[in-house]
Amino acid sequence: MNKTFSTFLAAGLMLATLPGLVNADNAVATVNGKPISQKSYDFYLAQSMQRRGKNQQGGVNREAIINELVNRELLHQAALKEKVENDETVAFQLEQLKIDALIQGLINKLSKESKITDKELKAEYDKRVAGAKLAEYKARHILLKTEEEAKTVIAELDSGAKFEELAKKKSTGPSAKDGGDLGWFTASQMVPPFSQAVAQLKKGSYTKKPVKTQFGYHVIKLEDTRKRQPPKFEDIKPQLRMVLQNQRIQEYITNLRKKAKIDIKK
Repeated sequence: MNKTFSTFLAAGLMLATLPGLVNADNAVATVNGKPISQKSYDFYLAQSMQRRGKNQQGGVNREAIINELVNRELLHQAALKEKVENDETVAFQLEQLKIDALIQGLINKLSKESKITDKELKAEYDKRVAGAKLAEYKARHILLKTEEEAKTVIAELDSGAKFEELAKKKSTGPSAKDGGDLGWFTASQMVPPFSQAVAQLKKGSYTKKPVKTQFGYHVIKLEDTRKRQPPKFEDIKPQLRMVLQNQRIQEYITNLRKKAKIDIKK
C-alpha cells in the first residue's frame, strides 16, 4: 500500500476510534449529513503536522486539510456500509488503537496529578552538570600503519623533530596536510583509546608510547584544553521535564510489575 495513503488511513482510523471528537457543533463540513467538527479538524491537523514535521513550508492549507477529512469520512462511511469492522484484522487494529489511547490518557492523568516543580528540574540540571564531561581538547596526531613506525616517530620527536613537520611527512590520516591538526574535540568524539591517551597528557606534551586504535597507531600531541560552558538551565528545561516525566512513568510501570502476576512464555 502507498505509504502516504496508509498513514492517512491510520490517522483516520485513530479518529474513528476516539469518542466525542465528532459532533454537530462548529462543523467544518458535512458528509451525507454527518458533520465534521472543528475538534476533529484540530485533532487531524495536529496528527498531520506530527507525521510531516512541524516546520512545514507555506503554513497550513485549511481547505486541503478539510478535503482530507471529507475523504476520510467518505471512506469511513463506506467501510461501515461494507461492515469492515467485522474483519478480524481490522477489529484487532481498532483494539490496539483503543489501548494506545487509554495508555496515553493515563500518562496525561499521571502527569497532571504529579507535576514536576522548577526545584526538581533545577536539581536534575545541577546533577547533570556536575557529572558532565565538559573538557575539550585541542590536539594533533600522527597516524601510522605499524607500531614500529610509531616508535620511530616518537624517537624523532625525542631528538627534537617538529611534530607538525613529521605529521605532514609521515601521517596516513586525512589531517596530515594540516600537520595532524584535529582542532577542538570532546572525549566522546574520539574512540576510547585515543580519548584516554589525550586525557592523560599535559599541555604541550606528546604520547611516549604508540596508541593503538582500529585505525592504526597514533602519536598524539596535546596543544590545549578548555572547559565547555554547559547549556543554560532555562534553555533545557523542556528536555529535563520530559526526562523526569519519563522516569516517573518508568517507576509507575515498575510498581505495577511488582504487584502483577506476570508469566512470560519461553
